Amino acid sequence: MDISRQILRLNYAGLPIGWITYQTAVRLYYNDQVTYECGTSTLLVRGGINRVTGLRSKIEVNSIIATKNYSKVSYSDYTPPLTNPTLFHRDAKTCMYCGETFTIKNLSRDHVIPLSKGGEDKWTNLVTACKGCNNKKGDRTPEQASMPLLAVPFIPSRVEYLILRGRTILADQMDFLLSHVPKTSRIRKRFKKG
Repeated sequence: MDISRQILRLNYAGLPIGWITYQTAVRLYYNDQVTYECGTSTLLVRGGINRVTGLRSKIEVNSIIATKNYSKVSYSDYTPPLTNPTLFHRDAKTCMYCGETFTIKNLSRDHVIPLSKGGEDKWTNLVTACKGCNNKKGDRTPEQASMPLLAVPFIPSRVEYLILRGRTILADQMDFLLSHVPKTSRIRKRFKKG
């Protein structure tokens, strides 16, 4: 059993709302909170042996489950938490100034409009930069530094954020998530097969 496997949780309307552990999923199944399943992958979880019947308990957990009482999640007002790892994944670990791809330890968070010039620490003012380009740009805007951006920074949607969280995503989960991402999304283009 892969204990690190994450289960994709949907609300009753079938919209992805987050990742849960298989233990949480088992509790949801046991408490009759799972309304339907969508994935093709399953995980068999075995429990103890019933002393009366002598039978071992077991439950099959689907990789994608929809649950009751979780339908009021707002998609339009959602801004995901901003962390360096998700920022770097949003930008495909690519410096938005030189276009080179780096390991995470060689990347930094760059404020397009520097904080000292009124810029804010938010998704739409942040890009991934290699340490060299970040130092070269310094406390200037891209225009002042003659370092044009290669892509416009954006706020990932709730579903894009679930993809960017950096965990292992099963094929059926990825297909389901990508079906909820606009065709124009840079993230969809990066992860879509074929």
